[in-house]
Amino acid sequence: MIKFRDKTPQRRSEIEEKSDYKKYRDALIQDFEGRCGYCGDRDWPRKEHFEIDHFVPKDKMINLKVNDYSNLVYACRSCNNSKRAKWPTGNEMKPNDGKMGWIDPCDAEYDKQFERNELGAIVAKSDIGKWMYDNLNLWKKQHEILWNYEQLEIISKEIETVYQKCDDKDALKGFITVILAQQKFLAKLYKI
Repeated sequence: MIKFRDKTPQRRSEIEEKSDYKKYRDALIQDFEGRCGYCGDRDWPRKEHFEIDHFVPKDKMINLKVNDYSNLVYACRSCNNSKRAKWPTGNEMKPNDGKMGWIDPCDAEYDKQFERNELGAIVAKSDIGKWMYDNLNLWKKQHEILWNYEQLEIISKEIETVYQKCDDKDALKGFITVILAQQKFLAKLYKI
């Protein structure tokens, strides 16, 4: 199995309070490194489909404010729409009961709930992981496809580095031409 994600996002602790939570978008993009907090998908090539989620849903807030930065998650539309206002404990201060509910994606415990199989699909590792997997629809093929696309990009960059260092460039030229054509095709495909 493969690690679910390379890094747990961390919200900055010091940030100027803004009256409208939407004004935190740029800070959230930085703190989440341009990735959905829930599924780990990058916001490229679909940045316009990323949103700001309230970890504790607005209708469950008692002590939290709508613009409380520590409660915001940079999320893809798929995960945000799947999560919506689900909060099984009903208690603002209790995100889960150990089997159902949520773990904040900025908590290191979140990463322990998932891994990826050899094809890059997300797999749940625990009861609460399974609950989140089902409720976030992490079974959707898009997560596997986008993860694999990113892996192809990484491999392409590694090949290009080798190519730049290689003395016999003709030996690698045909292979790299195919890789670069595939990368352009995939970039075009995912701009839909």
